[in-house]
Amino acid sequence: MKKNLKKLLLVLITVSIIFAGDFLFGLAPKAKEITWGVNFSQKHAESLGLDWQNTYSALLDDLSVRNLKLITYWDLIEPKEGKLDFEDLDWQIKKAEEKGVKVFLVIGIKTPRWPECHEPEWVKAQSAELKSQSLLKYIETLVNRYKDSPAIWAWQVENEPFLKFGECPWPPDEELLGKEIALVKKLDPEKPVVISGSGEWSFWIREAKIGDMVGITMYKIVWISQFERYLKYPFSPLFYWLKAKTVEKMLEKKVMVVELQTEPWGPTLLYDSPLNEQQKTMNLDQFKRNIDFAKKTGLDEFYLWGAEWWFWMKEKQDQPEIWNEARKLFPSFKNEILIK
Repeated sequence: MKKNLKKLLLVLITVSIIFAGDFLFGLAPKAKEITWGVNFSQKHAESLGLDWQNTYSALLDDLSVRNLKLITYWDLIEPKEGKLDFEDLDWQIKKAEEKGVKVFLVIGIKTPRWPECHEPEWVKAQSAELKSQSLLKYIETLVNRYKDSPAIWAWQVENEPFLKFGECPWPPDEELLGKEIALVKKLDPEKPVVISGSGEWSFWIREAKIGDMVGITMYKIVWISQFERYLKYPFSPLFYWLKAKTVEKMLEKKVMVVELQTEPWGPTLLYDSPLNEQQKTMNLDQFKRNIDFAKKTGLDEFYLWGAEWWFWMKEKQDQPEIWNEARKLFPSFKNEILIK
């Protein structure tokens, strides 16, 4: 009983410090050096009407992205039971290896982009027990296939497993999640396992307890469907820094931002949203503000969310401004400046 009271007191003190410091000061120490990367989703690129291979190549060749959060989809890899198709993912991993790109691979049933849970049709009809067995078998095959790739440095198991979002079962099967993590660590004990959570609505303790690293989201303007209006999060950079430091001090786990908003979030899916609606939550000025905000949090690793959309803006809308602004974050631009 006393132990639980002490834990509760520690949480309350931490919460009080975070909110008091956030609203009184709002500043965080600057990181000495920041690593910038991007998310890439084959599905998202295709849904935007893009050639996904051209989009991926442009990120690596034109922008010179060298840090990548790469998303896998079970329904694309195993559309029929026992018949796995790794052609597309092999291509992505091979190109990353050729370019010297560092990848952390998101695996599981709940991976980024709507509808969040991407199980194949044949799995949906299975019992819970059979579905668990199928998922673990799929993960085992995936990890064994890519664990020796020089590109991959970490695995993210599931996406925001404790956040109720998307067309997914709720509450999460925590026992199954534990089995997934244990399996990955058994198959590849050298690489860390990342567990992700909401940057705004979680204190990241739960994620840190089961993962080697914590990946968080960082959004600035979002559509709240329950209220049918846009919400601009009021949190300052210090809000994120204090929570990250709490996790690092209490559990000795690093926190990195695996989704930094650089893409619109509106009342409909992006593919169905008019351009003028999209620009309410993301445009060149907002892109710059979000990057500036990230720099002020004191965190040192960010993966930008929406690189496929920048390419869509450049290729389909003849608006390359965000793409060109993003270029400044990556090596080729820095090298050009040094040469000049």
